[in-house]
Amino acid sequence: MTKESPFPLPTDVDSFTDDFISFVQASPTSFHAATRLTEILKASSFTQLSEGDTWVNASPRSFVMVDGAVVAWDVPTGVDTGGDGLGENLRFRIVGSHLDSPSFALKPTPDHVTSDGWGQLEVEPYGGLLYNSWLDRDLGLAGRLVDFEGKTHLVQTGPIMRIPQLAPHVDRAVNTDGLKLDPQKHLKPIWYQADSLPALGYDVDEEGRVDVPSILDIVAALAGLEDSEEIAGFDLFAFDTQAPARIGLGGQFLASSRLDNLSSAYAGLIAFLELAQADLGEKDPATITVYASFDHEEIGSATATGAQGPLLERTLERIAMSLNLGREEFLRIMSRSTLVSADAGQSVHPNYSEKFDPESRPVAGAGPMLKISAKQRYSSYAPVNAIWLQACNAADIPHQVFVSNNSVPAGSTIGPLSATRLGIQVVDVGIPLISMHSAREMCAPIDMWHLKLALASFLAGN
Repeated sequence: MTKESPFPLPTDVDSFTDDFISFVQASPTSFHAATRLTEILKASSFTQLSEGDTWVNASPRSFVMVDGAVVAWDVPTGVDTGGDGLGENLRFRIVGSHLDSPSFALKPTPDHVTSDGWGQLEVEPYGGLLYNSWLDRDLGLAGRLVDFEGKTHLVQTGPIMRIPQLAPHVDRAVNTDGLKLDPQKHLKPIWYQADSLPALGYDVDEEGRVDVPSILDIVAALAGLEDSEEIAGFDLFAFDTQAPARIGLGGQFLASSRLDNLSSAYAGLIAFLELAQADLGEKDPATITVYASFDHEEIGSATATGAQGPLLERTLERIAMSLNLGREEFLRIMSRSTLVSADAGQSVHPNYSEKFDPESRPVAGAGPMLKISAKQRYSSYAPVNAIWLQACNAADIPHQVFVSNNSVPAGSTIGPLSATRLGIQVVDVGIPLISMHSAREMCAPIDMWHLKLALASFLAGN
């Protein structure tokens, strides 16, 4: 690959932000995001492999996509496996992130009609949603269908449903006693009212009943299938159809869905591709760079494509095997390897500042954060923290530290899970968000750009 790659990489914060907005809009689910990543990797001259392929003579620049997860790697030309062929200096430098976000998943039997003729959809919360943030939004439905021939179809509707909030005229105490939402009763989206459907051309039978299609008939048509009878299985999720937007003074902020964690996934990808396109003289022949974006972080990562699963570990070992290195050599390589777990974190919130540590006060716009937890809710610790800070300093970017208020337990991410699974050094970092886990979060685009610079510096071995 040369610098004239057919996939143009952004060169400044504005072009990066424009490209990221396009990436978000193409990625309403982890399956769509993984597909878009594969398109970008292919356009950057990476070869897609299957786990069922032999990797013995695989291209040194390859990737695998499994469901909603992607792992890509770049073995440098003239890779240094040591004078005795045992990989004495070889190491992996890995950027890890995740592609899923909190949402509502469509249940297996999704259609429900109330006695008043409201067509509703049965959904289940996925991840730690801020329920109220999903109210009164124009929602779409997206994900994948699998037909009875085993073929997978990606689908995405436009705005088709809404979770309506109860008016204050009926809930008089909502602004004084707070909004109380039962996820089974109050969070069912509506997508039609039966009484008005005849005027839209829907048939009415002899008993006055309207012939209403199933939501699965709608998405089946989008996939080019005859009807829902051709669907053998599906994974469908709600998403906010409102486009990302620059807001604030001078467009200082970006309001968008799925900033957690597409912000890290995209920054990591661009950093990885920048190094892949660099001149050979700029690369360390003993460093294999790896990009990994997992699925299911928001529900614990304990899946085949989550950070607790075998995907990354298995891929790393097979890369070593493709270099004619055995299990002993692979374990030695792992002892020298490092993973940066990049996942969005919390900015100090101006309306709830007491919820944050009194001394560590990271804010949106002041750089990516090193996330630290004495309980190892984040996997950062002194030796690997130093690697991250060295990378930030080499990239000449501002950076911050996040530690939680002792009275407010910290969240967690793929870092501790990856460290446990792989047994390598892992550091947790991310950009600060406002309204994290909302249907529409907010960040500072400059933080994403600086995260990209820091991740590129880390991958380059700085």
